[in-house]
Amino acid sequence: MQDIKIKAKNVQVHYGETHAIKDVNVEIADKTVTAFIGPSGCGKSTFLRCLNRMNDTIDICRVQGDIQIDGEDIYDPKVDPVQLRAKVGMVFQKPNPFPKSIYDNVAYGPKIHGLARNKAELDEIVEKSLRKAALWTEAKDRLDAPGTGLSGGQQQRLCIARAIATAPQVLLMDEPCSALDPIATAQVEELIDELRQSFSVVIVTHSMQQAARVSQRTAFFHLGNLVEYDETDKIFTNPEDERTESYISGRIG
Repeated sequence: MQDIKIKAKNVQVHYGETHAIKDVNVEIADKTVTAFIGPSGCGKSTFLRCLNRMNDTIDICRVQGDIQIDGEDIYDPKVDPVQLRAKVGMVFQKPNPFPKSIYDNVAYGPKIHGLARNKAELDEIVEKSLRKAALWTEAKDRLDAPGTGLSGGQQQRLCIARAIATAPQVLLMDEPCSALDPIATAQVEELIDELRQSFSVVIVTHSMQQAARVSQRTAFFHLGNLVEYDETDKIFTNPEDERTESYISGRIG
């Protein structure tokens, strides 16, 4: 069994009166891709956002329970959410490059967090991140061009480069391919497979085929409950719970 990176115990999330996440317990391994699947509105994105405290930005949202990354309680009042988000990167559904150059998009986080002492170190971080995001070859001659001028798939890889530039340990991806065409999707999926050598990757996906292709472990959410969590192959070929079976065979969804 690989090292456990994230431990969540008895996590509850309320949006006002709505009980969106009910008593979720899960252990997420390091250097593994873990997929969260389930019908729309089942809580998978809400739970993902608990892992870097993105729900803190929603006034009516209350998170209870215990979430630890490397044994540290991320909801401890002493934890600075901004520092936490440098350690737990996030890539969203729609590519959202900043209205800045390609270079400045990637350099933004390292600058804020003081990760580079000079321009040469910053250049190195930018190049390394773009290489890891498989975008260096396409971008190296136009680093001053606006990030918003890239194609959709390139923009999403730029957002991945931006997320990994702060040297995070966990990378969260909320349906990172849902706005992309099949070719760009295949490129991002290939990238996810490479990234797991360096990070614990957690991906929310609507596509069961995608979960089957990119992940080693899969968690099935339904109506705010974590119904089943196991090796991806087992979830797709021999699930324990009939709700998982119904979802995978297309009877619910």
